Amino acid sequence: MSPRKLFRAVAFAEAVTWTLLIIGLILKYVTETTEIGVRIGGGIHGFVFLCYVVVTVFLWVNQKWPAKTGALAVVSAIVPYATIPVEKSLDHRGMLDGGWRLAEGGEEPHGFIETLQAWVLGHLLLAVVIAVVAVAVVFSVLLLLGPPGEWFN
Repeated sequence: MSPRKLFRAVAFAEAVTWTLLIIGLILKYVTETTEIGVRIGGGIHGFVFLCYVVVTVFLWVNQKWPAKTGALAVVSAIVPYATIPVEKSLDHRGMLDGGWRLAEGGEEPHGFIETLQAWVLGHLLLAVVIAVVAVAVVFSVLLLLGPPGEWFN
């Protein structure tokens, strides 16, 4: 999967999960009957949000985006549906073009982050398993903490 296809997929998934969360919130506050929609939609959204952040940082390194561009792409996940126009803008400007520059036979990595990314690209299956487990652990800890508004109460 190319960087472009991967980023487009997670940007779209992140926007779709916003819809699930918003539907859950509407059910909760309009009907005042159930929180199940927020629990399900919020849980799925939270997991995809974390995946989006990981993929965005990975592409930030691969594509050598300026700090402002990478930070905007990460922060766009906080605003409902903002990942879609960000993805479209990056694509339009050619910032999603090309392949994996640190893959085997590509550029030599410089520094820890690029070396880590080169390792990931060379051990993709293991890296995906580790990343999914890491995201699941972070997600589980956040679930245990409860909604963000209750973290410091």
